[in-house]
Amino acid sequence: MARKKVREADGKRLVKKVLKQQAGLDVPIQVVQLKELQGDDSGAPPPPATIKAYYDQVLEENLWLLDQPLVVKPDMLFGKRGKSDLVALNKSWDEVVEFVSARMGTELEVSGVKGRITTFIVEPFVPHDFEFYLCIQAHRAHELLSFGDCGGVEIESNWDRVRSVQVPVEESLTEEMLEAVLIDVRDKGQKAVLNRFINAAFQAFRDFDFTLLESNPLTIVPSTDKTGELQVLPLDIRVELDSYATFKNMQLWNDLEFPEAWGRSKIHEEKVVQNLDDKSGASLKLSVLNPRGHIWTMVAGGGASVIYADTVVDLGWGDELANYAEYSGNPKQEETYLYARTLLSLATKYLDGKRRVIIVGGGVANFTDVAATFTGIIQALKDFKGKLQEGKTKIFVRRGGPNYKAGLRLMQECCLEIDVPVEVYGPDTSMTKIVELGIEYLKGQ
Repeated sequence: MARKKVREADGKRLVKKVLKQQAGLDVPIQVVQLKELQGDDSGAPPPPATIKAYYDQVLEENLWLLDQPLVVKPDMLFGKRGKSDLVALNKSWDEVVEFVSARMGTELEVSGVKGRITTFIVEPFVPHDFEFYLCIQAHRAHELLSFGDCGGVEIESNWDRVRSVQVPVEESLTEEMLEAVLIDVRDKGQKAVLNRFINAAFQAFRDFDFTLLESNPLTIVPSTDKTGELQVLPLDIRVELDSYATFKNMQLWNDLEFPEAWGRSKIHEEKVVQNLDDKSGASLKLSVLNPRGHIWTMVAGGGASVIYADTVVDLGWGDELANYAEYSGNPKQEETYLYARTLLSLATKYLDGKRRVIIVGGGVANFTDVAATFTGIIQALKDFKGKLQEGKTKIFVRRGGPNYKAGLRLMQECCLEIDVPVEVYGPDTSMTKIVELGIEYLKGQ
């Protein structure tokens, strides 16, 4: 499971769509997203006329923006926007445009992390008397359903009023479970409409591969039609999805964006690997820490990759650690090849006459065919023969598991063929020994 956050506007659109599809439930969500426009290649911002045309187009496609007061706030995957004075309430469309224009592209520090505001969410301003809290979280063996009658900005100080139940993955949500979390809701009409909403949301959560659905606050409003029936309205939402289920939900998620965490943006090569990971049943990860570093890692297994990175830091060479990278889940040869090519393009990008090392490490595999995965890496090494030589690169390999001896032999033969120095080790050598050897090689220049 890979948990990926989506922006609030996308989360609300998705919830509205799946609850209508799943349970015929109309959720009165109206939402618009305003994004920063990109300038030309020189880095200059777009001219005012272009920005005005953009806002005019948004308005033309969403005329309801003129019919009611509005709320606007950043849609950047960080919370407590109200406490940070980043929410404007009860505003006209012109006031929204003014608010956004003054803040779009500005730098902000949130919880010690700096980033730029590039996206806002706009929706109707809804006066309300009640604020509830709802959260559904996916765990390995169960979903955790939590509900409180005390939602809003002070939820943390009222956490003792939040009721929770665990729903085992092989079981359905029952009326008894719903009653347990709704026990503090005294009004029968409110309880009935909340019951229906939560039941539908929970089923959609499972069916459409959510990993988190949190609304704080959630409120209840009368419908705008003649019936005036009560409807549940999520005023604020957080949604995370299991990106490994992209293939299953491709049509539903087609327009969704999986943005980076606040303050971080991926470089091209990281995006390439993320795209590989999204389409694969295996796990392929790459994070660049220092693109000019001289210690590069390509490690099998998430746990092992952390151990290798920690060892580099513990030995006092953290400033030279260029990346965090791991592959696992028995990736196909073509996937390993493309993954290794991407990493090697980075490792040989900034050649400065100094030595560099590539750590091809891992523990003892249970099921992965070591020789098969090494075949993809070997193909990529041959592609970068000249660059590896120019970069005074030495490769250190440590691996165990099915067919590991053949894999180590293939790696040794490849490096002999391309005239790149290599040392290979099996499971009889401690996993992190090759880190020490790599550092000794760097010290020897």
